[in-house]
Amino acid sequence: MTLTASAPPRAALRVPPRPSKLIPTLTALVVGAIVMLSTTGLDVTWADLLAIPGEVWHYGTLMFVDPNWERLPRALVETWRSISMAWLGAILCVVFSIPLGMLAARGVGPVWVRIPLRGLFAVIRAVPEVVIALILLTVTGLTPFTGALALGLAGIGTQGKWTYETIEAVQEGASEAVRAAGGTTTEVARWALWPAAAPGLMSFALYRFEINIRTSAVLGLIGAGGIGNMLSNYTNFREWDTVGMLLIVVVAATMLMDAISGAIRRRIMEGAGARDLGRIL
Repeated sequence: MTLTASAPPRAALRVPPRPSKLIPTLTALVVGAIVMLSTTGLDVTWADLLAIPGEVWHYGTLMFVDPNWERLPRALVETWRSISMAWLGAILCVVFSIPLGMLAARGVGPVWVRIPLRGLFAVIRAVPEVVIALILLTVTGLTPFTGALALGLAGIGTQGKWTYETIEAVQEGASEAVRAAGGTTTEVARWALWPAAAPGLMSFALYRFEINIRTSAVLGLIGAGGIGNMLSNYTNFREWDTVGMLLIVVVAATMLMDAISGAIRRRIMEGAGARDLGRIL
């Protein structure tokens, strides 16, 4: 008598159910309804949109066909004032945001320090630079220092967030080595975290300087000085040929400073190339 082993029954293949499209459809409908309600409450005459290209061409012709270069020397002085305002604001931002941002990082500051600092950074980020400048105008007056102070305070929120996120992204090998050698939290931050995070933080600081250059022109529109103040005055007097010259100066200066700052940031992040190293040696 021979025994034959019977094959185990093969499990029936189950077709996965088709995913429901109810939630994506409801989400799309809600978003669409919000967009429609927001557009209907703007009190916009949509027929006027057809006239925008012609108006842009008209005023562009007034500004850029024959710019008035007689006021170029003053425009360059005011542009340098705006750049100085942006640079001073970036320095103030870095001086305060990096120490506070390191205290807000996990593993550096205690929880009763981290949570309030992160909340402070969030509150500062929620307030635009223009609003901060308007508040400071009542104390410091219509001076470029007001713009620099507003840029510095406004940048603390963003730079502080970048700082603690960069510190927390650093690999823990160096930190564990310093702690194993008996280092305190301050020594860990100084000898393990800071050397690893410094290039990224310096790059972020230069990027903040680029942002400040653009924002300084906006702060000038409310009386904080610089090229924005000059641009506002000539726009109010409808001297479009001078406005065109000022816009050219603003764009050129911004592109130049962005190129210089970008080159420095790449040098910080990538280091010197082999050719530069050979020249040094």
